[in-house]
Amino acid sequence: MLDTIDGLPVHPLVVHAVVVLLPLAVLGTILVAVLPRWRVRYGGLNALVAVIATALCPIATSSGEALEHRVGDPGAHAGLGDQLVWFALPMTLLAIVLWWVQRRHRADTPDAAAVADTADVAKDPGARGRGPRAVRGLGVVAVLSVVAAVAAGVQVYRVGDSGAEAVWADQMTSAPAQGSSGD
Repeated sequence: MLDTIDGLPVHPLVVHAVVVLLPLAVLGTILVAVLPRWRVRYGGLNALVAVIATALCPIATSSGEALEHRVGDPGAHAGLGDQLVWFALPMTLLAIVLWWVQRRHRADTPDAAAVADTADVAKDPGARGRGPRAVRGLGVVAVLSVVAAVAAGVQVYRVGDSGAEAVWADQMTSAPAQGSSGD
């Protein structure tokens, strides 16, 4: 595994990608799950962002272990970081399922001649041609997606907070540095 790139440790570089993409996937998964119009437009993009972020988690973990050998034990951060992929993976799989189910239902939807309640179609553009069972199944997937996304979001925060604590705890003081105005 790469330890450094041009003298810089790989871990902070990869971590910044995870720190940006995984929260975007968390937010996107929640929005795609609760807003049917967004599910149609952004479901595939959200699933792709979630896949990339999840794929980067083991790279961040591996590069973090390499960095640990150079700078020492980061404390709780290492254990929390090892767990992150297990929070990201269910969210990613559910984001893919949301996208796939939406695409499947849109493909099964007859043309404008389909018999559907206009109010249901206005709320959910992919609702035409679906029975109550399919709608209920999509609802279950949406709820599970939100739960998994919230759990992944909390874990990202915990990992990031512990990492910042490991790096900056002994560097930061409440008093400004000498010669600094504190602004």
